[in-house]
Amino acid sequence: MPQLQLPIFPDGVCSITNDLAFHRENGEVVYFSGLQPVFRHEQKDLRSFRMFTSQLIANGTVRQRDIVRTFGVPLATVKRYLKVHRQHGTAGFYRQPRRRSANVLTSEVKQRAQTLLDEGKSVPEVSGEIGVAGNTLHKAIRAGRLHGGASKKKR
Repeated sequence: MPQLQLPIFPDGVCSITNDLAFHRENGEVVYFSGLQPVFRHEQKDLRSFRMFTSQLIANGTVRQRDIVRTFGVPLATVKRYLKVHRQHGTAGFYRQPRRRSANVLTSEVKQRAQTLLDEGKSVPEVSGEIGVAGNTLHKAIRAGRLHGGASKKKR
């Protein structure tokens, strides 16, 4: 027969529920179930915080409102990251954000821009000639969709 475990937390701990608490110390956040530490992350590690609190909600350990009340996080944010957890699991919190490619950089435009860059023209010159914003071209170069051409030679 299961025995009821009383919620016993070390001094200086903030309660999330009767069974779960957290403590901040030396830039780390440690979560406790009773006296047992169950998870820890750096205080600035927002991804781990979101992952762990979403996991707690998904497992039924805490309610969304417990996280909102304890950490001052907006309910919409809690729901957003709970959805990430349900759709992608814990890996969803650590993947690189998807970048949208510019619709103006069609394959023909990219080809023309790359030709001009290879001829030694600068990004502003290419931008003016093909009618695409310079920022769009710089973004494509950073993402590896275009190669810098003249800008690499000047460095």
